[in-house]
Amino acid sequence: MIKEFFFKVIGHYRRNLVPRWLVFTLDLMMFVGSFLLAKALARDLFIGDFSVFVFEFLTLGFATVVSFLVFGTFKGMLRHSGMSDAYRVFMACASPVVICWLVNYVCYNFNLFNVRYLVPYRVSFMTYASLFAGMMMFRMLCQRLYNDVLKHRRPMKNIVIYGAGAAGMITASALSHDQLNEYNIVAYIDDDVMKIGQRLNDAPVLGVRTVLSSGFIKKREITEIIIAAPGMRTFQKRAITNKALDLGLKVKSVPHINTWIDGTFGSNQIEDIKIEDLLGRESIKLDSDNVRRQVEGKVVMVTGAAGSIGSEIARQLLRFGTKQVVMLDQAESPMYDFQFELKSTDPYRNVLDKQVFVIANVKDQARMEEVFATYKPQIVYHAAAYKHVPFMEENPYEAVLVNVFGTKNLADLAIKYEVEKFVMISTDKAVNPTSVMGATKRMAEIYIQCRSNEKTSFVTTRFGNVLGSNGSVIPLFKKQLAAGGPLTVTDKKIIRYFMTIPEACSLVLEAVAMGVGGDIFVFDMGKPVKIYDLALRMIQLSGLKDIQIKEIGLRPGEKLYEELLATKENTIPTSHEKIMHAQVRTYDIHDVDREYADLRVELDSLEPMRIVAKMKSIVPEFVSNNSVYCQLDKPAEK
Repeated sequence: MIKEFFFKVIGHYRRNLVPRWLVFTLDLMMFVGSFLLAKALARDLFIGDFSVFVFEFLTLGFATVVSFLVFGTFKGMLRHSGMSDAYRVFMACASPVVICWLVNYVCYNFNLFNVRYLVPYRVSFMTYASLFAGMMMFRMLCQRLYNDVLKHRRPMKNIVIYGAGAAGMITASALSHDQLNEYNIVAYIDDDVMKIGQRLNDAPVLGVRTVLSSGFIKKREITEIIIAAPGMRTFQKRAITNKALDLGLKVKSVPHINTWIDGTFGSNQIEDIKIEDLLGRESIKLDSDNVRRQVEGKVVMVTGAAGSIGSEIARQLLRFGTKQVVMLDQAESPMYDFQFELKSTDPYRNVLDKQVFVIANVKDQARMEEVFATYKPQIVYHAAAYKHVPFMEENPYEAVLVNVFGTKNLADLAIKYEVEKFVMISTDKAVNPTSVMGATKRMAEIYIQCRSNEKTSFVTTRFGNVLGSNGSVIPLFKKQLAAGGPLTVTDKKIIRYFMTIPEACSLVLEAVAMGVGGDIFVFDMGKPVKIYDLALRMIQLSGLKDIQIKEIGLRPGEKLYEELLATKENTIPTSHEKIMHAQVRTYDIHDVDREYADLRVELDSLEPMRIVAKMKSIVPEFVSNNSVYCQLDKPAEK
């Protein structure tokens, strides 16, 4: 019966906190014991008037109750007692002693109550000295019981922490309070040679080569590494993560202190390393003042505002003091979600008067005329476009109508309404295009490139894939992993450039600020990534086993690799290290108008072969790949 009661209490303690009233009662019981011990040590426990004994007991008891209530000694979690709890207990025990001594001093010097003192000095001192010791021992006992008896019944994980600094210490403390898992910190890793060889929380601080070796990992049965170095540079984190993954370790990281909840850190905030963390690059330096001068106090329109790029451009513009941001898209549901996001999150909900949401299609000339006439934008960011290569290969009519003539509509209206700057978001697929989509983007580039005049400057920005954008490979792989695989890649050799959405949009704003008209700016996309290796890393990061990678072959119009410049193009540097100015072929405006008028005629035929054939005559470098339109290239090869 006693055993069942014990385990019932233990089980309750594991699931819940000890009630405050119980802690308060136990502390008062310790006061009673401390008082009796003090009287015994003072050799007057059974000597003298009993009424004096009661008076002293009630006086100190009242002081103790008040002190416990003031300092809240019963409010802390016993199993997580720390220095702050020790401080509260000390103050709760020291305060009555000081007060008693002050009262005794007044009584002695001013003959108050006709007594020399209310409570003997030695009794008050010994009472609270023993009470402090008892309360601290009780809390240490509870903590030891929890850590050594209860907590060890949970699964054990052998881990290493990368970072023997403040973040590493905080991480270790957070792990010790984890309610679900037991962590055994085998070692800390640090690059500081002055720390290597020392011990931290009874674990050695070692070098990265020592710990991240197959022998060390296998011998210590380590399963996980936590990177507790929020300031670590991206390339360092990538190297450490790749090494750890190759050793079969699960990799987690501590987020930057700015993201900690209420400034405190708990084990639940330790997050898995994401593939975006490995592909991301060092944060770029944005000339905020230059960008602000371009857009502050102006009406700016963003097409494709519900998409990945358009929405981020809109977010950044709202932070640069624009007079109004007109966000335009034909996709109703994504636009509704974006509107809800801006209206419910800081700092955007503080500038609701600057937000305008318009549902419209850029290929609808009459509707776009109405939008320009109503809002009179001074700067236009054109991000609306069809982007999916296989879809556009099957639907060249729609690709040309939106990507080419939709852009033409906007460009012509920009000139008519004297827009100061028109910015087109292009793609690396426009370089030596092998797909209908890439060719339409190149044709849009050509049209706006020759449209700059004294009142309106046209600027093109060209970059590759962005991490996490709608329809990109990473969200696809995540869905396939959630479904248990397999992950599909078109070809083991296929490579792509990647850039984060915020980075790409920041570079767009920076490039536009330096553009003067007819410019095509190319972004430094860093090193290309092999998609097959990307799939392997995502499988390792997921921790899932037996996930296969299936090679399905190149899709129509798809390239093995993307280019940022055509073969006859080259670049010159700009004031920004990651932005280059492309030197491209120039076009006669009259020739372009004639060619696009002919394309419009072919478009009305609704015949894909005629449409694509005309596209190829406008863009000679457009050579189809793995597509039904390859037959149109054969005469050109002879």
